[in-house]
Amino acid sequence: MADKKYIIVLGDGMADEPIEALEGKTPLEYADTPAMDRLSKLSEIGLVHTIPEGMKPGSDTANLSVLGYDPKRYYSGRSPLEALSIGVPMKDTDVALRCNIVTISEDDVPFEEKTIIDHSSGEISTQDCAVLLEAVKAELQNETYQFYVGTSYRHCLIWNKGSVIELSQPHDVLGQVIGQYLPTDANLLRMMKRSYEILVNHPINIERKKQGLNPANCCWFWGAGTKPMLSSFEEKNGLKGMMVSAVDLLKGIAVGAGMGVAHVEGANGGLHTNYEGKVQAALDALKDGYDFAYIHVEAPDEMGHQGSVEKKVQAIEFLDKRVIAPLTDALDKEKTAYRLLVLPDHPTPIRVRTHTGDSVPYLLYDSTAEKKELWNYNERQARESGNYVPLGHTMIDKLLEK
Repeated sequence: MADKKYIIVLGDGMADEPIEALEGKTPLEYADTPAMDRLSKLSEIGLVHTIPEGMKPGSDTANLSVLGYDPKRYYSGRSPLEALSIGVPMKDTDVALRCNIVTISEDDVPFEEKTIIDHSSGEISTQDCAVLLEAVKAELQNETYQFYVGTSYRHCLIWNKGSVIELSQPHDVLGQVIGQYLPTDANLLRMMKRSYEILVNHPINIERKKQGLNPANCCWFWGAGTKPMLSSFEEKNGLKGMMVSAVDLLKGIAVGAGMGVAHVEGANGGLHTNYEGKVQAALDALKDGYDFAYIHVEAPDEMGHQGSVEKKVQAIEFLDKRVIAPLTDALDKEKTAYRLLVLPDHPTPIRVRTHTGDSVPYLLYDSTAEKKELWNYNERQARESGNYVPLGHTMIDKLLEK
């Protein structure tokens, strides 16, 4: 067991661009983050490039990178990682696809002319979405296509002897007419169209509309990939690791890497998740023989996709006050020696409401450090520091002092 403990706190999509409404600052620079600003004075800050050149910016490739897995070597698609998390038995010939249940417009036009309104159907609960998926499953599931319930709006479709085809990410086309982004595969397109017919007047959606909520009215398939083959995190790094996340993608990466996976009641990947429960799960793991904890917080990314400046700032402030402050306070109180890496996986700028591949700011803190800097933790000062890590999958080596 390691003498020190090692922690990564990842604010998904936290990085952004300067925004006029925030006095020309980014959400991270504008937010009130006393815990991170305190740590930054004793930390190395800089930029790290988490997305390899030529690869799409996504939480899949970026989080693999942050965990020390070169996406160019290990990435086989997003959905297979999520399938691992929910216990889907994948054969080598299977293709996994993400099945979002999204909100599309219900105007009286052909399906191809409808608009995608919300990739998360108003952050619908897993309980409600499972009922909706069951209705789809009852009609569309067969030997070739098998549906599996995930978390909130995020579900899984396994395509027996399928093809890894190019499919559009729904959060990349928000507010746009869907025609040009629909699958070219006839069966997937047929199932999407039929899912809308099944769901548009489902009792749950009728009730959601009455309450002013976005209906979860259409399946959207994307992220196709084959069974992943990750090497063991423990064998690779000599540390026993625990994943703390509400998101199936992160849990799946952990399962594939042989890490532990914490199950936190009330952790939902939204703005109002169980932050305190995540911190406690990480602290419990570090006391219970684990040397490494990865605390993943999805909220900044979700607020970026929603295009809400105010809520993205709030998500970052929650990360600071409800994750980083209590985590470091508890470790300091126990006099635990630890190293902490804080960073986003990728930017999700409010301006574009989707991921970009730009470098992200990191904060690397050692509890035994005595240095005193003047900087705060944000994109601008990270850039000005001059510190730069060009290969994201090597960032963990800095954390682990390799």
